[in-house]
Parts: sequence; structure tokens; C-alpha cells
Amino acid sequence: MNVKAILIIWIGGGLGSVFRYLVQLGMSKLVTVTFPAGTFLVNITGCFVIGLLYGLADKYAALTTEWRLFLVTGLCGGYTTFSSFSYEGVSLFRQGNYTYFILYVALSVIIGLFSTLGGINIVK
Repeated sequence: MNVKAILIIWIGGGLGSVFRYLVQLGMSKLVTVTFPAGTFLVNITGCFVIGLLYGLADKYAALTTEWRLFLVTGLCGGYTTFSSFSYEGVSLFRQGNYTYFILYVALSVIIGLFSTLGGINIVK
């Protein structure tokens, strides 16, 4: 176990979670309709940021392992796991793994929704 990596991810994840909370809080004051605008904004901006980070890392080898753990795994992971889901889906698609891409996306969404419903129903 790499304690340094765990600490780096922990700090980034904590900051990402705080950013998520602040964005959702701000959006709830701006948008008063029932649509979950804060979560939507977090998911979309998280996807954009993780794309930028992976693009920079691929094009310029700009991120050390520590920075990648802090920014991608920690910060983006704490901000939204949807960004990781999106990146992994795009990676499968770009690699030509279309069957796995469709299975991953469809099953993640469908089983995720039913799992949430199942958890709610178990507590009831």
C-alpha cells in the first residue's frame, strides 16, 4: 500500500467534494425549478475537466503520477464519479470495444437506477 498516493487522493477527493457542494449550493439559489441543475452542472463540468486533464497528460506528458492521482482520481473523483464513468466509456468506444461500451453505459445506468430504488425500498 502506497501511503503517499492514498494521502494525495484523500486531499484531492476532499477538495472535489467541497467544490461539488459549493456548485450545487450555488445552482440551487440560481435555478428554482425541480430539475437537478446543480448535479447536472457538476457532472458535465467534471466530464469536461477530466477530458482536459487526460488530453493534457496524453499530448504533453504534463502530469506526473502524483498530479494525476490528485487531479483525476482525487479532485475529479470527489467532484463527480460521473466524470470517471464518462471517460471510461469514451475509452472503450475509442478502442473499438463497442459491445463493451454499450454494455457498460446501459448496464451502469439501468442497474444503477434500480440499485438506488432497491436501496430505498429496503429501508422502507
